[in-house]
Amino acid sequence: MIPSESWDRYRAWLYDAPELGFRLDVSRMDLPADVFRTMEASVARALDAMAALEAGAVANPDEKRRVGHYWLRAPELSPSPEIADAIRRTLAKVLHFSGKVHEGQVRPQRADRFSRFLAIGIGGSALGPEFVADALGTHDAPMSPHFLDNTDPDGIDRVLAGIGKELDRTLVVVISKSGGTPETRNGMIETAAAYAARGLDFGRHAVAVTGEGSALERYAVQHGFLERFPMWDWVGGRTSELSAVGLLPAALQGIDVRAMLAGAAAMDGLTRSRQAAKNPAALLALAWHHAGGGKGTKDMVVLPYKDRLLLFSRYLQQLVMESLGKEKDLDGKVVHQGIAVYGNKGSTDQHAYVQQLRDGVANFFVTFVEVLKDREGEGLEVEPGVTSGDYLAGFLLGTRRALHESGRPSLTLTIPDVSPRSVGALVALFERAVGFYASLVNVNAYHQPGVEAGKKAAAAVLDLQRKLFEALRDRGPEGGTAEELAAAAGAPDETETAFHLLERLAANPSRGIVRVPGPAPFDAIYRVRS
Repeated sequence: MIPSESWDRYRAWLYDAPELGFRLDVSRMDLPADVFRTMEASVARALDAMAALEAGAVANPDEKRRVGHYWLRAPELSPSPEIADAIRRTLAKVLHFSGKVHEGQVRPQRADRFSRFLAIGIGGSALGPEFVADALGTHDAPMSPHFLDNTDPDGIDRVLAGIGKELDRTLVVVISKSGGTPETRNGMIETAAAYAARGLDFGRHAVAVTGEGSALERYAVQHGFLERFPMWDWVGGRTSELSAVGLLPAALQGIDVRAMLAGAAAMDGLTRSRQAAKNPAALLALAWHHAGGGKGTKDMVVLPYKDRLLLFSRYLQQLVMESLGKEKDLDGKVVHQGIAVYGNKGSTDQHAYVQQLRDGVANFFVTFVEVLKDREGEGLEVEPGVTSGDYLAGFLLGTRRALHESGRPSLTLTIPDVSPRSVGALVALFERAVGFYASLVNVNAYHQPGVEAGKKAAAAVLDLQRKLFEALRDRGPEGGTAEELAAAAGAPDETETAFHLLERLAANPSRGIVRVPGPAPFDAIYRVRS
């Protein structure tokens, strides 16, 4: 494509929202000129489905619940005064509580005020808050953030060691809708033990964000938590950033959560347009659909040219992949839909995998994120007339051009800065785009049967481990091989899993299992330490 043709196509396809300082360029996604005509009926159905969702239709038939995360930034659109009131009251509660913490009115057991917080969650209860904390955090924030987002013992130790002597000035925010999520529950138990080891009352340093009547709510009441905030069944984890799940950690960090909500509400308004060409979320969904042939055959590579947006791709991984990765469509037909997401940041990507993007397998499209504002304060010239920000912009535009010259599709999002308003707008944009795309490919974006299957499988593994311990105790000093112990546990068809479990248990002396090597790894004998 000659330069003048590229410019003409850019002008024809550019979406511009000056009120948000936002632009979306899909001119390099090779969308056909008649896409709005050929996809008109599909887009209309997607818009109708979104309107029904906002009006309160049941969108998750598996759990027979509505999906209302859009109401979080527009309570007046919720289907009942009770829901609208709950949203407003929760926001007020978040702001009031965080203000009291900052002022020292809510204080720890043995210190004058809280200076840090530790958020414990998993998936949507961690990825959104972590992304926002990294994107919008400042060096002079009233509280420093820490996160436990796994059940890795060494990872837990690292985080707690990083807090160190400041544990007595750390507020713990436990986030779990049910309270039964193992990763979050385990992190809470380990953290509570750390407080107890310091002679501190865990409850006097903790708050809960959870569902009404949940196991976590009962635990919080029993242990005298400082406060409790609601998680509603109509807000899914991956779309919970603008509920108390994300707003409380952000507010504790001193981030303007009202501006985040305002940015999301403004973007929501733009994405209600019935004209696809004037609807940025519909444009995104159409670009994804065209790139992957409606079957997700190309990955989404997210390249934000801003350090503050490094975690954006991790946040989008869950939002996009958990929403769209489905075996069956709404008609029960096996379709194996989804879009894989991965990313880095510019210009680190230049030295990481742009080589493959330009010359390797053409199984992707790139989403560039351009941030116009370089920094707070004056720029510094690193050579005559050129700043570090100029280099960053040059690498973005250069990489974009190099990919285009190799026939690799890309789209570009432009935001004025990384601010609460623009971050809220990005969150809303991708939530909407995912919903629209799901409608285009006829899948349910609001359930996750694969995740539930994984949880059940994990529970079965832990049950096998319990049976192996019983078999080991029964066999005494004689012990047995993995094959013998699996049979004794009544699970001979699970010998491979038993082998992995026994190897890990024997590698941790505190579990009391001794491994006696054999001629081959599979001949090792395992027994209870005497």
